[in-house]
Amino acid sequence: QVQLVESGGGLVQPGGSLRLSCAASGSIRDINVMGWYRQAPGKERELVARIGNAGTTNYMESVKGRFTISRDNAKNTVYLQMNSLKPEDTAVYYCNANIRMLFRYTYNDYWGQGTQVTVSS
Repeated sequence: QVQLVESGGGLVQPGGSLRLSCAASGSIRDINVMGWYRQAPGKERELVARIGNAGTTNYMESVKGRFTISRDNAKNTVYLQMNSLKPEDTAVYYCNANIRMLFRYTYNDYWGQGTQVTVSS
């Protein structure tokens, strides 16, 4: 069984910063891609950023230059540093990881429970 636990959300003023963390635990053999998605009220879930196990990153256009994704493979943890936050960044942020469990051959996607990020003055 695998669990993703997120932390770091909250309320911040425009221009402020937050750092999200997501730790994967359980019977993990290895992790391929890890990423962050977000979903605002009335909108579909969208990819914010993702990082491969070798460190290759991808970002959605609107967060480039403001957000930085990173990971610690020894801790099975992915981070999202969010700077210069804007009200339009307000959403529930979800962690996603493509994980292969012990004694398995295939990878499956797992999701965290979500953490609320609110950018408002």
